[in-house]
Amino acid sequence: MGFSSKVALGCGGFLVLLLIVSGLGLAGSYNGLIALGQGVDAQWAQVENVYQRRADLVPNLVETVKGAAAFEKGTFVAVTEARAQVGQMAPGKAPDTPEAMARFQKAQEGLGSALSRLLVVVERYPDLKATQNFRDLQAQLEGTENRIAVERMRFNEAAQAFNTRRNSFPTVLLAGFFGDRFRERAYFKAQAGSEAAPKITF
Repeated sequence: MGFSSKVALGCGGFLVLLLIVSGLGLAGSYNGLIALGQGVDAQWAQVENVYQRRADLVPNLVETVKGAAAFEKGTFVAVTEARAQVGQMAPGKAPDTPEAMARFQKAQEGLGSALSRLLVVVERYPDLKATQNFRDLQAQLEGTENRIAVERMRFNEAAQAFNTRRNSFPTVLLAGFFGDRFRERAYFKAQAGSEAAPKITF
């Protein structure tokens, strides 16, 4: 075998080795994105779970308050309508655009705001606040709000891990090749005005 044949064989072997290593690297990047994407979706399911728990508490809370504050009709209507808006949000995969995430947040913030108004109404009825049923519901609602904050934080962490890997070189090239399959994940953002300290009056 001549020298040129040995060189050609060596180059061919190197190219085959390079293709194998590149293929394994691409497969690893693809599988890594799939695993991180599944992590984001699993964490989204937890977010939906705690928001659903809050929505499930609303009818009992409204009925309990309605018995003592029957004439606060506007507040009850607002809570019911806000809960209906939340119910129209399709469950499933995490919103993959900032616009979809903003729509989800707007609906949930609407329900949160309506519930806050309902609890303000309750302040005018000390007898209602003293009932065991109302205290139990209020404790469950407060616990749920805490869980919502925790699950939102965990979702943002999962989305950040996915986005960091997705935008790292050379994975970003692979992600671009697959189009929307590996689109960047949107984050939960703070409610507008939350950066300002609340005004407290006594």
